[in-house]
Parts: sequence; structure tokens; C-alpha cells
Amino acid sequence: MTNNEKILGYLGISRKAGKLIFGTDACLDGLKKDTLSLIIVSKEASERTKNKFSNICNDKKITYIEWGDINSISKAIGKQNKAVIGIKDKNLSEAIKKIINGGEAIG
Repeated sequence: MTNNEKILGYLGISRKAGKLIFGTDACLDGLKKDTLSLIIVSKEASERTKNKFSNICNDKKITYIEWGDINSISKAIGKQNKAVIGIKDKNLSEAIKKIINGGEAIG
């Protein structure tokens, strides 16, 4: 199993567990309410979207990651055309960060 497959699996688990939110507006709302521990923005998202989330996450000290493509992310969570997702659960967030960072959790 590749790292990408593992991450997509964790995203699916997060969705089923109710620990994931998706879409720009929902994720912005989650950031305002301090309920998120990780934001993932697709590499295919607009520069404006990437900058907006990067800046907010930096201000709030929440991990921001640009990863994956819209199609794969959307398929993993059972939705269509989702470029921004937020993970609420700290343990799931840490597991995903660890895989993305090559086995070492940072942040």
C-alpha cells in the first residue's frame, strides 16, 4: 500500500467517524470555531484558496498541508469536487501528518 493510499484510507475513516469536514465555507467555519487540527488543501486548488487557508492556519497554529488532487480527495470522502478538507481528530491528524512527512510527525 502506497503512502497516498494510506492517507486516502485515513480520510475515508475520518469521514465515516464524523471527524472530517469538507468544502471551503465549512472549513473556514471550523477554523473560526477552533475545532480543526489539520487542513488539507488539494494541490489543484486556486492560489487564492491556498493562500487564504495557509494564512489562517499559520495565524491559528494549525497544520496546513497542500496534498493530492481534487478527484482522489473527493473520492476518498465520498463527495464530489472537494479541494479543502479539515480533520477534527488529533490522532487522525497526527497519523496523516506522519505519513506525509515520511514517517516523522512534525508540528
